[in-house]
Amino acid sequence: MLRTEEITLNMGPQHPSTHGVFHVVLKMDHEVITEARPICGYLHRGIEKLAEARTYTQFIPYTDRLDYLAAMLNNTGYVQAVEKLMEIEVPERAEYIRVICCELSRIASHLIAVGTYSVDIGGITGFMYCLRDRERIMDLFEMVCGSRLTLSYMRIGGVAEDLPDEFIPALCQFLDEMPSRLDEYDGLITGNEIFQARTKHVGLLDPGVAINYGISGPNLRASGVFWDLRKNRPYSVYDRFDFEVPLGKRGDCFDRFTCRIKEMRQSLKIIRQAVEQLPEGPVMAKVPKVLKPPAGDVYHEIEGAKGILGYYVV
Repeated sequence: MLRTEEITLNMGPQHPSTHGVFHVVLKMDHEVITEARPICGYLHRGIEKLAEARTYTQFIPYTDRLDYLAAMLNNTGYVQAVEKLMEIEVPERAEYIRVICCELSRIASHLIAVGTYSVDIGGITGFMYCLRDRERIMDLFEMVCGSRLTLSYMRIGGVAEDLPDEFIPALCQFLDEMPSRLDEYDGLITGNEIFQARTKHVGLLDPGVAINYGISGPNLRASGVFWDLRKNRPYSVYDRFDFEVPLGKRGDCFDRFTCRIKEMRQSLKIIRQAVEQLPEGPVMAKVPKVLKPPAGDVYHEIEGAKGILGYYVV
């Protein structure tokens, strides 16, 4: 019988010019990870300290940078926290616009996750396809607010501006064409035998372990745990939409990949309903230019693209 020897492997940190730098020290027995020690702090910016010297409105652009792949979601979570603290009622039209933008942001983030994972296991073509489709979402965001990545579109009390006339037709075209793009991903990546061999029964994450370690979002749902704040604790107008929460069966790398593909399909379903139900009216509540919330604190969380995104505002 062959004897194996446990080795220590440093995974990262990546070069400082890269995004999302991460470092974890692994102890491995052959291909089995027996211990993992994450080393955090490479992306520390002191965001809480920066917030102390900004007004509530001035802080909105800083939320874009928390996760620049899903800026609309970051904006929304923060402004909703302040709105809860100040008891501001957001106009119906603004709520629907927020849902549309947040779900587009979720799709854009998932496309990067799906594409980069394809690259990591040797499939460069899939990444190019994902970038192609994400570019269309960036075009839609540019129509709305003039920016493509760090958007700062949400406002405390609503959104910065109403949707331009050309937005809805362009969005509907995207909604019509994107399902066939997802079918392409399934054919090119998900159904690929090599991809399945490299992802099925690999990186198994037990539901209990996932919960104990604070995993959330698609990674938690891939382990079979039904927890999506849009369903479990609906906020905004999510309780008005019909959609499903995709779950995995084994909690392996394959499930974590396919859950994101399925979630993109559900996001398209939500957006289409939001477009059909989009009411007329103002997109901004009547709020003072200088916001002075009452003394107190509030915690508000939303379902971000990568998991639960919470803001504690004092």
